[in-house]
Amino acid sequence: MGGAAMSTLEFLGAELRRARKEAGLSQEELAQRISYSSSLVGMVEIGHRTPSQDFIARADAALTAGGLFERLLALVRADAAPPWFREWISVEREATLIRWFEPSLFPGLLQTEAYARAVLRGGRMLRETEVEQRITSRMERQAVLRRETPPEFVAVIDEAVLRRAVGEPAVMVEQFEHLLRLTEQPHVTLHVVPADAGMHAGLAGAFILARTPEGGEVAHLDTPLRAHVTDRPDDVDSLQHRWESLRGEALPRRASRELIRELAKSWT
Repeated sequence: MGGAAMSTLEFLGAELRRARKEAGLSQEELAQRISYSSSLVGMVEIGHRTPSQDFIARADAALTAGGLFERLLALVRADAAPPWFREWISVEREATLIRWFEPSLFPGLLQTEAYARAVLRGGRMLRETEVEQRITSRMERQAVLRRETPPEFVAVIDEAVLRRAVGEPAVMVEQFEHLLRLTEQPHVTLHVVPADAGMHAGLAGAFILARTPEGGEVAHLDTPLRAHVTDRPDDVDSLQHRWESLRGEALPRRASRELIRELAKSWT
């Protein structure tokens, strides 16, 4: 560890390993009891993979841990987002409308786990445990689209997003299938700015606008260092003008879905 503080994910893994050894089980034997692979058990134990709720429930039962691992998983999830990002997550959870523009990657709320992992690893800036924590946070955030009264979610992406290889072709195939399923839902809309639009207002960078229950707007902008969250009227107005310009450049919903279906074929 080189003296670095142990993350909550690594702590969960160390506790799983300790409990397994106390029970006199090898990784293979525990894996058989919980119906998961021994390689996954090993990855969880060293904090290189975030376990699912099902994995943890089975491990709790197999090791008669009395719910210890479920409680630790809750801690891992609470701790998964970087501190500077937690402000935005609370805004996102309450939003009634989310408008998201991305010029380079699929929006985080629409990403599969495999695509998110390829994105976070591809940046080569994070340790494996940090990658896993970010993925945990991203997957948790997606629950906002599945809640009983979900926000209206409208995304605009550049066509380049559909053509950029992120991970293996199989990752892209799964991502396209996931995207088409999500956009069948009435509260999720995706528009594509076609390549022939040329230069457009979104090429300056990604941004998100979230409408609060009170009717205000909060904006999120990414930088190479950390997210910037603002509700300053001048900033919000500027991004709303940019959004309207992008909607004008983008294809309608149905034409966007047709383009997505067409480009999905290139990954198979």
